[in-house]
Amino acid sequence: MRRRRMRYSSPMADPIGRRDFLRGGAISGAALFVNSRSARTSEVLPDAAGEIAPFELDELTIADLQDRMQKGQGSAVAIAQAYLDRIAAIDLKGPALRSVLETNPEALGDAKALDAERQAGKVRGPLHGIPVLLKDNINTAGRMKTTAGSLALDEAPVPPDAFIAARLRDAGAVILGKTNLSEWANFRSTRSTSGWSGRGGQCRNPYALDRNTSGSSSGTGAAIAANLAAIGVGTETDGSVVSPSNNCGLVGVKPTLGLVSRAGIIPVAHSQDTAGPMTRTVRDAAILLTALAGVDAEDAVTAKSARYAHRDYTQFLDPAGLRGARIGIPRKKMFGYSVGADRVGADAIAALKDAGAVIIDPADVPFIDKFGDPEFEVLLYEFKADLNTYLSSRKGRVASLTDLIAYNTEHKERELPFFGQEILEMAQKKGPLTDPKYRQARNTCVRYARTLGIDAVMTRHRLDALVCPTSGPATLIDLINGDYGSGSSSTGPAVAGYPHITVPGGYVFGLPVGMSFIGRAWSEPTLFKLAYAFEQATKQRKAPTFAATADLT
Repeated sequence: MRRRRMRYSSPMADPIGRRDFLRGGAISGAALFVNSRSARTSEVLPDAAGEIAPFELDELTIADLQDRMQKGQGSAVAIAQAYLDRIAAIDLKGPALRSVLETNPEALGDAKALDAERQAGKVRGPLHGIPVLLKDNINTAGRMKTTAGSLALDEAPVPPDAFIAARLRDAGAVILGKTNLSEWANFRSTRSTSGWSGRGGQCRNPYALDRNTSGSSSGTGAAIAANLAAIGVGTETDGSVVSPSNNCGLVGVKPTLGLVSRAGIIPVAHSQDTAGPMTRTVRDAAILLTALAGVDAEDAVTAKSARYAHRDYTQFLDPAGLRGARIGIPRKKMFGYSVGADRVGADAIAALKDAGAVIIDPADVPFIDKFGDPEFEVLLYEFKADLNTYLSSRKGRVASLTDLIAYNTEHKERELPFFGQEILEMAQKKGPLTDPKYRQARNTCVRYARTLGIDAVMTRHRLDALVCPTSGPATLIDLINGDYGSGSSSTGPAVAGYPHITVPGGYVFGLPVGMSFIGRAWSEPTLFKLAYAFEQATKQRKAPTFAATADLT
């Protein structure tokens, strides 16, 4: 899901709060330690981060790290160790970001083997020896857990690698650890606080420690922003990649549904779920997506990607890519919710013009306010069906949604200290996917989000992309009242299953705000070209300062 109580960012008001939920909580040796945490019921925010020691790998890209290894100035082992030391210093201690649930006890061994391959003249590709963090809803074989942040799966048998985890290993990446997240991908409570899980406690934003990282890929967002690994992988149902990327000054890519396999990923809803890159640069995101994408027999929806996937997404990166591009500005529901985000948006539009883009303003998405309730209905049905299938495969104590609800109730002191499980209970009451109410809701979503929505506006104006602020700046962490949100761009492309890339666009009182590039199905090449050109023209990414709070001066 996503962040705050905007979870899947439905743009309309909702008298019972479901819409707010969708729109705020988007919808994982010395340094080689297993940092497996249990929930903390004492969530005291630090007064300040204190002095953060300089970090030799700060803001380094995949290419920078490869250059070091190729020149013999560093090894995969040394790089992995440096990141592990960084995690120990500022994630467990110092500012205590609580972004990494556990590190991989096998990481240094894996890195050593990859160094040996390099010495023997074998380099698998650009990810050879590069450390990556995975959200803790992505299955990993070996000695790490996969729990969706829940204590209910803390002792469950370790599953085989997810398809994308295996792809990363094959590409030579070093899986460094698993990141914290909004528990159950923020599909648990209508009053949740994004970034909190029973297993990991409350994740903090490295730009201002009292601010929300958003969700549900909260830990991946905070960790990659804070340079705890080179790159990270999150998952999204509605906003959970792009929203924490917005809040944490990252590039986030929510791919077309079916470009990346979901096999071995703890689900929310098969009609919208996908994994995606979370990185500090567009180029790194393109490299990571190249490794993640692929047809998987265990996920039938990926079959179509054989016609559309590309062997190397970096081939589309063009610093002049905005020249002549037709960019639509969707004002309705995408602007006006945040003065700061609007200001960042205005500056970005000016930068797009300066880079040679043709701006069509407004280019509103028709019916953008017509599928919030149907989306939530679809997610409730699919969550019950998909989670029951996944849990039964884990063969643990908790083997169904019914078991999960009972577990949380039995362990409410640790699992329900701040908010409940209303959404789990709502999903449990739904019938099978053959229910006419489900089918009608899904048909409504597809019709309004795709055919009459994004497709219609892009056809009418002959657009290459829609561009708008991704969301507002990060709100305060509030474990008493839960999330509150200020708007988002994620729901249209999430419901449609269309690609969405966010790039750092500017800052509001030191808090990042991203700019979103949204397109039709399988338009990743175009979006990468445009997003890269925007990134190179504006260069807005700044490393976090670990401030205690936002700079209001």
